[in-house]
Amino acid sequence: MRRLVHGAPHRGGGPNMTARPVAVWFRRDLRLHDHGPLLAAAAEGSVVCVYCLDPREFGASRELGLPRLGVHRARFLIESLADLRERLRRLGGELLVRRGCPEDVLPAMAREHGWSKLVHHRLVGTEEEEVERAVSAAMTAVSCQVATFWDRTLVTLEDLPFAVTDTPEVFTSFRKRIEELSGFTPPLPGAAGLVAAPDACDPGELPTLAEFGYAEPAADPRAVLPFRGGESAGRARLAAWIWDHDRLRHYKATRNEMIGADYSSKFAPWLALGCLSTRRVQAEVERYEAERTRNDSTYWLTFELLWRDYFQLIALKHGARLFAASGLQGIDLPWRHDEAAFELWCRGRTGIPLVDANMRELLATGFMSNRGRQIVGSFLTKNLGLDWRWGAEWFESQLIDYDVASNQGNWCYVAGVGNDARGFRYFDVAIQAAKYDRRGDYVKLWCPELELLGKDTVHVPWTVPPLARKMLGVEYPDPIVDLAASVSETRRAWEAAVGR
Repeated sequence: MRRLVHGAPHRGGGPNMTARPVAVWFRRDLRLHDHGPLLAAAAEGSVVCVYCLDPREFGASRELGLPRLGVHRARFLIESLADLRERLRRLGGELLVRRGCPEDVLPAMAREHGWSKLVHHRLVGTEEEEVERAVSAAMTAVSCQVATFWDRTLVTLEDLPFAVTDTPEVFTSFRKRIEELSGFTPPLPGAAGLVAAPDACDPGELPTLAEFGYAEPAADPRAVLPFRGGESAGRARLAAWIWDHDRLRHYKATRNEMIGADYSSKFAPWLALGCLSTRRVQAEVERYEAERTRNDSTYWLTFELLWRDYFQLIALKHGARLFAASGLQGIDLPWRHDEAAFELWCRGRTGIPLVDANMRELLATGFMSNRGRQIVGSFLTKNLGLDWRWGAEWFESQLIDYDVASNQGNWCYVAGVGNDARGFRYFDVAIQAAKYDRRGDYVKLWCPELELLGKDTVHVPWTVPPLARKMLGVEYPDPIVDLAASVSETRRAWEAAVGR
């Protein structure tokens, strides 16, 4: 397969040391491996690596005014930047950290230091694209070229069997078209070394939690992993889970569990900030298949990487529609805007144990299993009938693996206004509990006030007589909604909106 590269790297026998510096604008690609812009810059001469702390990314969300960067996301970002700086220094480079809007910061630096070119990865998202356009215009105004790269998917945009605008609206159709190709684009090699720009400037201070308004959060022993940001930690997790622990072999059977470090890969936080590239992960899957075994589990990890790719392309295709209440299907549902109910959902106080346990895990650790996300998303939209965009904003604030395309795409999907051909669908909490937390171990882990209840009542504590609950010391709220009645009401609203 051919690799799409906008702005081909210099090929004239090594770096041109007389050339003006080339700047690499790091964004959600905080790594040295599989990094087209960095390789291109290294081939042309001296390199300047820059990261901008854009206040717009760390401000308030659009609907509810929530902090976009919660404490767990903030810490993971800080760790990732520190690791990137250290790795760049080992290669002879440096990471310059600046505060301010990139369209202001970057052209000023280009003018001061004589940059010839700015290279960066293209991102998805309406705000991200607006920033890119503003940066491009500002750099042109100071006579600095701009070259963009796309390395966010397993197949380059050039090698897709369809135009981005023709990306299928159903995932299965997309997957089948991709699987007809001869293979995926391999990851690029890492840069062997860097030549720092000769006029060295102040590297700038890395951000701190205090800068974002947070104190260091206490470690929770119940967390699935002590997630640490950065390429070093991401590559260590990749090697440990696939090779050392040999968990890829059984992944399909364990992927829906909710307790423990290894039931799933947990690669998502590093993928979200680009500390790992999807192509690097896929290359390891293929090596595992060649050296150990190829089975349904190895395929399933590729399957989920393709879901990630799919949402990237859907975001490119649909843009702002991903942020509209009516979603990709344009379904105008009467979403409720009950802030009190939403607050109970956020804090894990809905009276539905499986929902509450997952929401408490998210609040305490910044992580939640894939199964849990489907359950709590369905509950918010199909039982509470609340605006799915509220849930998306809470996840943006809290999830250490927040990715705009995956977040918006999945919330549209679970809300019934996204890429799903099956019509109205919801996750029955009782069925989910019986299947994935039969003994109540997960619920008791995160809702310890239910610890003394048996497996037949732990998921339905409201069925225990009040006196018995008092004797057992169960101080847990009653459900804020009737599960069956609420989903029936939401179904009727959905059917009315789509004309069924």
